Amino acid sequence: MDAFFAAVEQRDKPHLQGKPIAVGGSQYRGVVAAASYEARRFGVRSAMPSQRAVQLCPNLVFVKSRFDVYKKVSSQINIIFKQYTNLVEPLSLDEAYLDITKLPTGFNSATEVAEKIRQDIFETTNLTASAGVSFNKFLAKMASDVNKPNGIFVLTPKKAREFLCNLEIRKFYGIGKVTAYKFQKMGVLYGSDLLRLSLSSLEQHFGKSAKSYYNLARGIDNRLVKVDRERKSIGAERTFSSNIDNAEDLLPHLKFIVKTVAERCKKIGKKGRTVTLKVKYGDFTQITRGTTSDECTFSENKILIQTKKLLSEIDDLERGIRLIGVTISNLGSEKKNTKQLKLDF
Repeated sequence: MDAFFAAVEQRDKPHLQGKPIAVGGSQYRGVVAAASYEARRFGVRSAMPSQRAVQLCPNLVFVKSRFDVYKKVSSQINIIFKQYTNLVEPLSLDEAYLDITKLPTGFNSATEVAEKIRQDIFETTNLTASAGVSFNKFLAKMASDVNKPNGIFVLTPKKAREFLCNLEIRKFYGIGKVTAYKFQKMGVLYGSDLLRLSLSSLEQHFGKSAKSYYNLARGIDNRLVKVDRERKSIGAERTFSSNIDNAEDLLPHLKFIVKTVAERCKKIGKKGRTVTLKVKYGDFTQITRGTTSDECTFSENKILIQTKKLLSEIDDLERGIRLIGVTISNLGSEKKNTKQLKLDF
């Protein structure tokens, strides 16, 4: 979907259409969850601190997020996907992989299917979507960004090599800012530069990740579209209107976050063994502290006890805290004692 959260807000609130808007945060606090294309022209991006966004775009309009609405629209879109294939792997509320190796009846190509899906989405939601069509997940993802917004791009096996060779390393999906900077220092600026590096050379610099980068340069990705993506963690966080510098004032917020996490765990029937506390300071640096137990839980009380203990181990709260978050991970089933059964022969 194109600037999904922001597009929904502009659709539902006509006075916001054509204006640079940011969903989430405020002029003084928080982080941008999504930015409209009008805001992106100024350099505003998701996950950017709100204060930085205002510096780039003084006329930026902040809009409160409405995740219940976004989830409803996402469900509408998912229903459309299922009309063409059951092999759908959601990545988030606004993005998914579809495997249409087996073409739906009446279609002659994957491109036709993608165009019809984009048309259906617009007719149903009055929102635009962009599509990438290719022969594996990595290339389809890369292609989906080429003609945004409201576009489509097709990468055939013949076109893929040239496309990757001419692509800047920092734009490769799967290569983050830190890795891209490391490549830059090595003189690797484009896919063609990465293609020239041997696997052994990459292993010297990147260890276990070398094979992945070696394959990316060659457009190799053998991952299947997974219909049931296993959830890795469940969490919640809160950004404060002003920095908090003591545990006593943090505690009510921590209790609320823990309650939210516990409710989310219960709602989807998941328990976890690892509890992680995230703390972001006023200067935007952040730390995490975690603890793992043998017992799976989604008990609000148990999670709170663990997070309070983790919080007590942080000795520099006076720096000022702007955000805290709690995450449950290492999800699984609670261990049960089993009894040896007797079997009569």
